[in-house]
Amino acid sequence: MKVIVLATSKKTRGGITSVVNLHSNTKLWYNYNCKWIETHIDRNIFLKIFFFFRALILFIFHIKTTDIIHVHLSGKISVYRKLIFIKLGNFLQKKIIIHFHAFSENSKIDKKSVKLYKKVFNYSDTILVLSESWKKNIINDLNICKKKVQVLYNPCIPNTEIREIAKENIILYAGTLNKRKNYSTLIKAFAMINKKYPNWKLVFAGNGELNSANELAHKLDVAKQTLFLGWINGHVKNEYFSKSRIFCLPSFAEGFPMAVLDAFSYGLPVITTPVGGLPDVAIHNKNMLLFDPNDVNSLSEHIELLINNEDKRDLLSEESFKLSSSTFSLSEIEIQLNNIYNQWSY
Repeated sequence: MKVIVLATSKKTRGGITSVVNLHSNTKLWYNYNCKWIETHIDRNIFLKIFFFFRALILFIFHIKTTDIIHVHLSGKISVYRKLIFIKLGNFLQKKIIIHFHAFSENSKIDKKSVKLYKKVFNYSDTILVLSESWKKNIINDLNICKKKVQVLYNPCIPNTEIREIAKENIILYAGTLNKRKNYSTLIKAFAMINKKYPNWKLVFAGNGELNSANELAHKLDVAKQTLFLGWINGHVKNEYFSKSRIFCLPSFAEGFPMAVLDAFSYGLPVITTPVGGLPDVAIHNKNMLLFDPNDVNSLSEHIELLINNEDKRDLLSEESFKLSSSTFSLSEIEIQLNNIYNQWSY
């Protein structure tokens, strides 16, 4: 049994790379002889072209001995890039699993793209989506057979190690700084209360619109309590997730945000928006605090509540860790993915 996994480069920053990296650290990866073929890299156009054609050569070389093709894709460009692989696999009668990581404000495919996605989904034997809302909408809007679509959550690894890093008064944001992630609302919300809490600071971990974010922080007079780290990983990521007291992601749209899963795995109390797959598990005021991404006042109130209420932070922290140890644990997702692969084994 052999599986080709088509996904972006191991060096690309983002959720798909994180998910495939986690899958690759399971026994399943070796039991099914999974081969990760990198179809894309987030670099200059020449490297992108090189990665695409190298992927095509590797794909042709391995396809004859492959049983399943597991395709990770998201937006339209990703679909067009993977379409030739999917068509070739379908022609050679390989089983095709499409793992759909797209995001939108209402978990719906843009009407202009329905025809394209319907075409690519019709080539597949199984479609994996990140939430129940995506499952429902794909079945209804694209008229896809119910049996074909399954929910597979993004995984995380509960951080059970005893950490000696002392907690600091940090509100952590992790992810690309762009309009979709709505970082500006977090800066604005913090600016409404920062003078009352001079010993608290806002930390942004991610690349993107750093200059614009820094300008906004200065304009709203929170720059002295704001830190922009850029992209972090490894021990620096572990340090900041370990020592922060609050995690916030104010996105307008998500698939299922890996940053929130990272927060769960570190037992961080989470403030976020009910978008993407989060409504599948989110219970406001019980396991996280939710707010409308356009409501700066509500976000500011939530932040102030957690700053002042240690018991509430502890409660939400415990609930976060429970989610990382159950619904989203890598071991649980491995079992589910194993069952999906197994149904197509010969």
